Amino acid sequence: MPDRPMNATAASLLGFLHDGPMTGWDLVEYAQQRIGGFWSLTQSQVYRELAAMAAAGLVRAGERGRRDRQPYEITEAGRAAFAEWAANPPAEEAIRFPLLLTVLFGRHLPPERLAEYLAAHRATHAARLAGYEAVAAALPAEADDIDPYSVATLRFGLAYERAVLDWFDALPGPLRLADGNGAAGGEGSPPAAD
Repeated sequence: MPDRPMNATAASLLGFLHDGPMTGWDLVEYAQQRIGGFWSLTQSQVYRELAAMAAAGLVRAGERGRRDRQPYEITEAGRAAFAEWAANPPAEEAIRFPLLLTVLFGRHLPPERLAEYLAAHRATHAARLAGYEAVAAALPAEADDIDPYSVATLRFGLAYERAVLDWFDALPGPLRLADGNGAAGGEGSPPAAD
């Protein structure tokens, strides 16, 4: 987009549109499936970016269909803008893990509440890992040759979720989950075995 550098959200939408025309709703769903584990896109962001990209000539809006849904397709200008974005080195990652902020200030929370948060987040990460493992198990033997980019991304998701679960399992005594119900060892609780 000429008046501002392309952001990663807009670039990801252009990347998805390389696969064919999609409505804003389709893009939200597709993004959730493909990048939801490591990049968040809201419905409002998608529609805002589509409108801006249409105004800049990077995408073209098609005829409205069922439920007033409008497909968008990438233009040659959009392909060029995406190629330019992809040719630049990616920005350094920044960890934004809200639970870590809560853990840092955990001494100001009742131990049961912190244990509840830890248990809920651990369950979320375990479910994500199970989902990634199911996808990995369904891959054909030649997946590395067919789509090495998606396979590499999936392997990162597997490694990341395993590392996060290892972190949960190695929490210091006062934060360690003592049982499957999310209770944490606090004052008066027996120390967790190492």
